[in-house]
Amino acid sequence: MGNKWMRGWPPLAVIALCAAAWEAAVRLFAIEPYILPSPSAIVREAMQPNVWPRLEMHTLATVWRTLTGLALGVLAGTLLAAVIHLVPGARRAAAPLLVLSQTVPYIVLVPLLLIWLGFGDEPKIVLIMLVCFFPVTVAMLTGLRECDPALRGYLAMIGADRWTIFAKLELPNAVPYLFSGFRIAAAYSVTTTVAAEWFGGGSGLGYYIKLSYSGFQTGRVFAGTIIIIAFSMLMFGLAALIERLVVRWKPEAERRGGHGAGA
Repeated sequence: MGNKWMRGWPPLAVIALCAAAWEAAVRLFAIEPYILPSPSAIVREAMQPNVWPRLEMHTLATVWRTLTGLALGVLAGTLLAAVIHLVPGARRAAAPLLVLSQTVPYIVLVPLLLIWLGFGDEPKIVLIMLVCFFPVTVAMLTGLRECDPALRGYLAMIGADRWTIFAKLELPNAVPYLFSGFRIAAAYSVTTTVAAEWFGGGSGLGYYIKLSYSGFQTGRVFAGTIIIIAFSMLMFGLAALIERLVVRWKPEAERRGGHGAGA
């Protein structure tokens, strides 16, 4: 417990010092709230009776879309990696399509998804999936490929078929790599959700910030932004915690060092 506290207090101290310097600068230079509100003004604005319920509603909408899109993206990336790895020649055939999926700017995809799927949750969730599946697929493929060739050869020598080698050797070896991609996808999923909400829809933190920005309500813009930052950090931390609970056969130093896409 003591070591965890020693690792955790420096970032908290830096955040507190930055907030104090921000507060002091706003008061010292008498900066107008619509230009740069102080941290205390942001908190007061967010806690107003007519602001907090709306902020909470939009936050819950963003959380739901993020978790749904992330879960579907991780599932799609894992299944796609397994198919590419198991089907002969699929890796060479799918590689250009994987790269192509990440070269199309999302600012172009969003209007198209809105035209095809409407202004509901579907285009936002599809966009999150497109962002999340790629790091998961790449990390998973790396883990499936980089298992011990000696063990693979031994299993083949004793008569193990392709599926047995995959299930007993390659898949367990790929799990730590999978979580490396999962951490990256978790961090990207929040910003993708907010961007999708900004372009279209009637709820979510992206939509709320857009409305606040249009009305020059800077305090509300900062309140929404702070929630987004906190949610992104929480998602990354939860992904790391799940990895720590699930992946118990890898040394601690190796998990921290990263694998492939997570390095």
